[in-house]
Amino acid sequence: MRRSRNPTSSSAGQTSSLATGSSNTSNNGNTVPSLLKELHALVLQIQEQRTQSEQNLSTIAKTHEKMKTEVKVSSYFKSKLRGLYKTAGTDAETEVEIIKKALDKIASIKALRNDRRIVRGGSSRLGNQETGEPRKVMRRGVLMTMLQQAALQLPMWMGKASETPPPLCGCIQAEPNYIAQQGDHVAARVRTPDGEEQLILAEIVSFNPSSNKYPLAIYKIMLEKYFASFSIVYLLVPYYLLVNCDEQKKRYMRTTYDVDDIDEEAGRSGKERHHLSRRRVIPLPKMKANPVTHPQALFQADQIVMALYPQTTCFYKAVIHEPPSRPQDDYSVSFEDTSYADGFAPPLNVPQRYVVASKETKKR
Repeated sequence: MRRSRNPTSSSAGQTSSLATGSSNTSNNGNTVPSLLKELHALVLQIQEQRTQSEQNLSTIAKTHEKMKTEVKVSSYFKSKLRGLYKTAGTDAETEVEIIKKALDKIASIKALRNDRRIVRGGSSRLGNQETGEPRKVMRRGVLMTMLQQAALQLPMWMGKASETPPPLCGCIQAEPNYIAQQGDHVAARVRTPDGEEQLILAEIVSFNPSSNKYPLAIYKIMLEKYFASFSIVYLLVPYYLLVNCDEQKKRYMRTTYDVDDIDEEAGRSGKERHHLSRRRVIPLPKMKANPVTHPQALFQADQIVMALYPQTTCFYKAVIHEPPSRPQDDYSVSFEDTSYADGFAPPLNVPQRYVVASKETKKR
């Protein structure tokens, strides 16, 4: 199977958000020191809440000890335990909410620090125009490490078992009107110089909404030209439908992305930019799915997917060998390879972040 982006032949692409997947990840004008102060306050709240919960749990244990001396459980103990357990449940939910807020702060701090580190590294790679010093290129090993860190730092959705996972959580696809943000990492289907198509890891540069009004313009010209003739009857109806029908409006709306290939040596002069329609851009998951509470938000065994081949920046067709069984686990996938009897190579591990849906969903 062709591996055009192998570890030895490709070099790192400088991106503004390799470790986080987005350069706009909740900085909102906040600085790291202020976020650290907020995180410290949340940690103190967690400790206070846990102390309160432990006291309540201790009371429950003592109540059970007292009940052992009774032959029949009295209504007093039943009522008391009912209240204590209800309080314990409320305390647990409160602690979970505070922990979620703390995790959000940690993610924001990591995003800011990673962005700053990459910007500092990027400025050193731009070179010195005055002295003519050539720019430095990130080593491929560094790029691969940063991609692995981005996968590890992908937050896990912490919803209740009864809740439905949101879009871009695990295998849940984005909503039809979803627009990827500048700096987001995506799987982009591009055409290579030799005419082949590849699904590459790319970074969103800009989103370009535009309206193709050519059909309306044609109708306006025809209305003006044939206004006095009988044929206007045949023109007004389709014109009315074109102007007022939402589906017709959507049909003539053309939206595109500008994306950069993160592999800097893929282009002849630095990063290669591609102008792509929305249908050729697949957003990567924003959150991991918990296989314990929401296994339905994961690709299942024998399902066809597109997965990032280890130590490359290209996605290839693969089949799920085994989905994650624990929150920290990766997918085990078998990549398509015609050199094997069954058409698929032995399984490899790929993080949730780099496994996306394939148009071919039929199981093997």
